[in-house]
Amino acid sequence: MNFPFAPLVIAAVVLLVLLYFFPISLWVTAIFSGVRVSLFQLAFMRVRKVPPSLIVNSMITSTKAGLQLTANDLETHFLAGGNVPNVIKALISADKANIPLTFKQATAIDLAGRNVFEAVTTSVNPKVINTPNVAAVSQDGIQLIVIARVTVRANIAQLVGGAGEETILARVGEGIVSTIGSSKSHKEVLENPDKISKLVLSKGLDAGTAFEILSIDIADVDIGENIGAKLQIDQAAADLRVAEARAEERRAMAVAVEQENRAKTQDAKARVVEAEAEIPKAIAEAFRSGNLGVMDYYKMRNVQADTEMRDSIANPGGGGSGSTKPGREEGRQS
Repeated sequence: MNFPFAPLVIAAVVLLVLLYFFPISLWVTAIFSGVRVSLFQLAFMRVRKVPPSLIVNSMITSTKAGLQLTANDLETHFLAGGNVPNVIKALISADKANIPLTFKQATAIDLAGRNVFEAVTTSVNPKVINTPNVAAVSQDGIQLIVIARVTVRANIAQLVGGAGEETILARVGEGIVSTIGSSKSHKEVLENPDKISKLVLSKGLDAGTAFEILSIDIADVDIGENIGAKLQIDQAAADLRVAEARAEERRAMAVAVEQENRAKTQDAKARVVEAEAEIPKAIAEAFRSGNLGVMDYYKMRNVQADTEMRDSIANPGGGGSGSTKPGREEGRQS
């Protein structure tokens, strides 16, 4: 079966492919805009998967702004993963603001991950960074909470390899803490808050950063806690706990000594009772051996009775009165 329109379809497809690889309209636009680029360059861009419209439009913009850039430069930056329109806008802004910025510097900044157009804008229009609440303690123990506003502008020469905003805020916070800590009284800081900004600004905190610090302004100073008094209270509580521990240790030692003395006393009493239990045995042995007579025994008992009587007179209510009467009766019998 014949298709009479087959040659026309094939010709149309070929034409579309040619127009895709050879964008004639874009080439004509570039010629009338003063940009010299060939159709083969546009075709090779298609082959390298570089959008020709992006390169041509960027070249038109840069040429109208008076910048001399080549298609190879823009294509190389695009293939490296850069943002070509952002670089072109940054170069134009820097040129209008008389900021020295070359195409090589701009592409390096862009490939480093920084927004080169924002950096140029910040260099022209300085940026204000608000620090978080910075708490510091003066020498009199009063805590001060400070909020500062740091005005910075981008340092184009330090954008590659320079520290960012976080470093600026950290250094400013460190300077505020150091300045307040060296003040003898919190009243000095409240009376002259500009003292903080002057001392912090004089330390050159922007060294090695991608920014240049223009000014540091103290936005707010609030009084916090009395850290000195709180530390003294905590120290007193700690000393009290130590003293209580030592007192408890001494009490435990005293209780141990007392228990030991009680044990010794009970042991001595037991020995006395044991010794007294041996006395009747000794007396009986003396009777059997003839070393002790009956009269001698009665005399000894009279002496004991007299002793107990004197003890009862000297100590009324004592336990010696009960044994006095038997002693006396034994003495009378004798």
